[in-house]
Amino acid sequence: MARTRKKIGEILQSWKLVDAAGVEKALEFARKNNLRIGEALVQLEICSEEDVTKALATQAGMEYVDLSKNVVVTAALKQIPEKIIKERLVLPISFEGGRLKVVVHDPLDLDTLDLLRFRVGATDVEPALAPRSRIEAYIKKHVDSIEASMDSISKSIDASMDKSIDASIDQDAPIKMDAVDESDAPIIKLLNMMISEACRARASDIHVEPMSDRVRVRYRIDGVCVERESVPKRMQGSISTRLKIMAGIDIAERRLPQDGRIKLRVSGSDIDFRVSSLPGVHGESIVLRILRPDSAKVGIQSLGFEDDDYELFTRIIKRPNGIFLVTGPTGSGKTTTLYAALSELNRPDRKIITAEDPVEYNFTGINQCQVREDIGLSFDRILRAMLRQAPNIVLVGEIRDLAVGEIAIQAALTGHLVFSTLHTNDAPSAITRLIDMGIKPFLVASSIQAVMAQRLIRLICEECREVDPEPNPLYVKLCGFTPEELAGRPLYRGRGCKFCHNTGFRGRKGIFEIMVMTSEIRELAFNRAPVGQIRRAAVSAGMKTLVDDGKRKILRGTTTAEEVARITQAELLEA
Repeated sequence: MARTRKKIGEILQSWKLVDAAGVEKALEFARKNNLRIGEALVQLEICSEEDVTKALATQAGMEYVDLSKNVVVTAALKQIPEKIIKERLVLPISFEGGRLKVVVHDPLDLDTLDLLRFRVGATDVEPALAPRSRIEAYIKKHVDSIEASMDSISKSIDASMDKSIDASIDQDAPIKMDAVDESDAPIIKLLNMMISEACRARASDIHVEPMSDRVRVRYRIDGVCVERESVPKRMQGSISTRLKIMAGIDIAERRLPQDGRIKLRVSGSDIDFRVSSLPGVHGESIVLRILRPDSAKVGIQSLGFEDDDYELFTRIIKRPNGIFLVTGPTGSGKTTTLYAALSELNRPDRKIITAEDPVEYNFTGINQCQVREDIGLSFDRILRAMLRQAPNIVLVGEIRDLAVGEIAIQAALTGHLVFSTLHTNDAPSAITRLIDMGIKPFLVASSIQAVMAQRLIRLICEECREVDPEPNPLYVKLCGFTPEELAGRPLYRGRGCKFCHNTGFRGRKGIFEIMVMTSEIRELAFNRAPVGQIRRAAVSAGMKTLVDDGKRKILRGTTTAEEVARITQAELLEA
């Protein structure tokens, strides 16, 4: 026997969003005005349009889509004529393997679904529901304004082109967007859409990589490369030239690596792109690093510190002198952490000077100096000069060699607080790394206040987080869990949804390992003790390792054991 479908009023009543009197009032209003009960409930302001649509989705057994969560439909939009999108109020989400998924506002609009099957050639059309007003607003923002947004990006490129274009091009005749041939217009539109989509998808990099038969385009999202689309090989030269012109680098030089910058206004925000070109077998590989101003201005509490590590970190950065080192591989968030510390310390009574290569983000109230090796403006030369500027706090982008290390240590020993980064795998290794550079052990032991190692781990998507019924025992073991620690405590995973592009993860936070220099560790550094011995002393003094910090985030349901093992135990996974 077929199950009777619940009415809209009954569903809303079960959710305690309306009472029986409200339903009766809406039914009476609907009869008089020839409306559906859902429309009557909204017009009488008894229920919101969102609640009614959710009830409709429940009644019809359809998915409800929250369009405020930035549903990316750029690629799928091309599959349906703009006229149909606007007239029928449909939004395509995906089109794969002949299966079209669309957002509609009326679950009974079968005519529109049949039209889409015919016009798009889809074997199946899967509808999902969203409020009509939300769909209209989304179309106005993302469909009506596509050409307008492209024009604005193009104007931004034009405005910056006469400033950034390479000196090898005739400055008396700067290239203008209006003067580009019609045959070049598709390249401009392609690159504009690529940049816009990458920014909306929260990507940190855009990789344009020539291959033997195509040009591969990938975005790095939450630290993982995602392949988006392939460009025909015949467009490789045009894309490379266009990007190099935008970045202000020599379009004629294809044998040597080059670097440049692009500044564009995308979706109302000014975004910098650091551009790097590298010659390869199949042509020049070009990477655009997306530098968002807001990403460097996060507070210390947003970095991912546990309460005890947060208190320790804030105590360390408020010390009057000494060196504080942040270590980790490229892309582990070291610069963001140091910028967060400087933002905390940036007060009118303190003078802060930085030496960076390159200066990625600009901060009000901080004196930032760009390293320029081509004119002899190196790290060590800037450091010597900045110490004559009487700063309270000094940031050295990276301790790369003996000269920079010695000057940084002298600055710390003469009453300055010095922040810097170092490329080591963990905190204790920083001590031996500095000594291996040639810095005298007694200087290392006396100048360093603390060393912090960090990594970035992906966070489980909040929209699709669920209990993991069978955690992989290998990853659980690699994270060092004991049966007692896991007793009665569930582990979580991300199921995968549109909000996280079916990855199960969205966003990243840091895991940290803070080693404070104690008298025992200073003695070990002075005696050139091996890393293992320094690590044991640090742990016995209370240091929590990267794995320990990751375990705390796993137990809280923030991330997964697999993610922590992937980041902190890569060598064991490979073995």
